[in-house]
Amino acid sequence: MTRIPRIETSLTAVASSLAAVAVLVTLVWWRPRSIMAVVLALLCVLLVMIAGVSVTDSRQRRAKAREQAGREPVEWSGQPVALPSGLDADTLEALDSRDALRMAQERRRAPGGVSDR
Repeated sequence: MTRIPRIETSLTAVASSLAAVAVLVTLVWWRPRSIMAVVLALLCVLLVMIAGVSVTDSRQRRAKAREQAGREPVEWSGQPVALPSGLDADTLEALDSRDALRMAQERRRAPGGVSDR
């Protein structure tokens, strides 16, 4: 028994995406008023789902290959570099203008102009 060669997932994703766009354009341009409109819409949804599953499979394969090769992605520390010390996202959301942000930074500075943190 021969095995059917597996098509690359990125090729499947691109092909199904292009087919979904073609079906959608056909549906919009032709504007059928019968059961054909429902069939075309369902075909478009099916093709988009195939594209989504293919992209997810491709990402999982890439992550698995990276893991087997021993190259782990760099972990993000979770702390943005540009944020001034002592200010978190809630504080920045509460501050409306740059002047308020500047005043909050000045309040945190020691009398000598150097931050106490």
